[in-house]
Amino acid sequence: MNRNIIIYMLGWIMNIEALFMMLPVLTAAVYKENIGFIYLGVAVVCGLLGVACTRKKPKTKMFFAREGFVTVSLGWIVLSFFGCMPFVISGEIPHIIDAMFEIVSGFTTTGSSIVPKVEDLSKASLMWRSFSHWIGGMGVLVFILAILPMAGDYDMHIMRAESPGPSVGKLVPKIRITAKLLYIIYFCITVATAVFLLIGKMPVFDTICMSLGAAGTGGFACRNSGQAGYTVYQQAVLSIAMILFGINFNVYYLLLIRKPKEAFKCEEMRGYLAIILIAVVLITVNIRSMFPSLFLAAHHALFQVASIITTTGYSTVDFDKWPEFSKFILVMLMFSGACAGSTGGGMKVSRLVIMLKTVKKELLSYLHPRTVRKVKFNGRIVEHEVIRGINVYMIAYAFVLMFSVLIISIDNFDFTSNFTAVVATLNNIGPGLNIVGPTGNFSMYSNLSKIVMIFDMLAGRLELFPMLLLINPYTWKEIKIRKNKKIRKRAIAYET
Repeated sequence: MNRNIIIYMLGWIMNIEALFMMLPVLTAAVYKENIGFIYLGVAVVCGLLGVACTRKKPKTKMFFAREGFVTVSLGWIVLSFFGCMPFVISGEIPHIIDAMFEIVSGFTTTGSSIVPKVEDLSKASLMWRSFSHWIGGMGVLVFILAILPMAGDYDMHIMRAESPGPSVGKLVPKIRITAKLLYIIYFCITVATAVFLLIGKMPVFDTICMSLGAAGTGGFACRNSGQAGYTVYQQAVLSIAMILFGINFNVYYLLLIRKPKEAFKCEEMRGYLAIILIAVVLITVNIRSMFPSLFLAAHHALFQVASIITTTGYSTVDFDKWPEFSKFILVMLMFSGACAGSTGGGMKVSRLVIMLKTVKKELLSYLHPRTVRKVKFNGRIVEHEVIRGINVYMIAYAFVLMFSVLIISIDNFDFTSNFTAVVATLNNIGPGLNIVGPTGNFSMYSNLSKIVMIFDMLAGRLELFPMLLLINPYTWKEIKIRKNKKIRKRAIAYET
């Protein structure tokens, strides 16, 4: 393992985080809050450590899949550790595990919180929480790839380890340009969301926080009432923004290069929009009697469906009081998630579509054993390696979910709360049901349960495997490569 380049990459992560912390520092200056000095102090320490790690470039830039997974998983842990320090030092969230839970929830765009009253936090901390959604939505390592050619021809391993979805490809031949395009699209839609919210006369501070959260599909609010206190227009803007950020960014790239036919041929996007439409219709019919008009019922149904399927976690109403039929649909949407290549979490619609097609192929093979059938997605044959990867992912997902629910059940809360708490954190949703519903929080869970859910949030955001490989002892064993060319080739093949 090339430890030097991993340290070098972690150094750049600390440098970037120190730069990002200038936003809460600026916010504290605007609102005349002393906590700004704490954010500035943490940023200075983080920056100095980053400079120390990046002072010397590694002699060898050999960077394979193992280094990619380890760098991404360690990078997010380092990012979260320094990110939570202002909470601990200021005393706003004095316990380190609680502070880690809060900031990991932010960076992973989960939105689950242990803070009973968010309005008790300083403006700087509220801004940092929301900004952490925006940072984590696209990924800090993708940002680094956009500004620096970090690892030569091997930076695709970082992109694959950090980007959500069953497979990651290049928009253009060079990864660096791909990363730049992703962030340009990301930034432009964020700004557009903020502009439309300002047109609707939302306060500037709320506009920034809500836009950053919608962009990163994270669920932190800057008011105790969540999004219930905003106007119907403002809520509608957020609904549309969440849906847009849940679409694969490749679609926007195709629109930019004037290939609308190819963009709208995206099978995953059509499935994603179809799921939203069907869910909204079913829930609207089910909750119609709870609202004074059909329009309001459809409005809140759309908002909650958009919020849950994109794993944002915003809420305009307490959907925990909705009928069981509607709540079950929302729980199913928690598993579904948004599109691959978006800022949303969950299993991803592409995985569900491919799995259903695989089941159909297997059923038909029982009827016609001699017929050779291939699974197609977006008009292309899905390679066996992709299907195998999806199957392995689902097995790993099931085991992580099962063991997480088992461990947090030690706290002896009801099954619905425990199950939806794990589903909400593993799929980066935010709220669950019962005690972790829209009006509740996660503060009542023990430290052990919070650690489990911290792992779940990181594992869910990074598609499980980087975190699972990080705790695998074999990952850290060196592979000795002898001078023999055959052994060298086998070792390189293993690494890749």
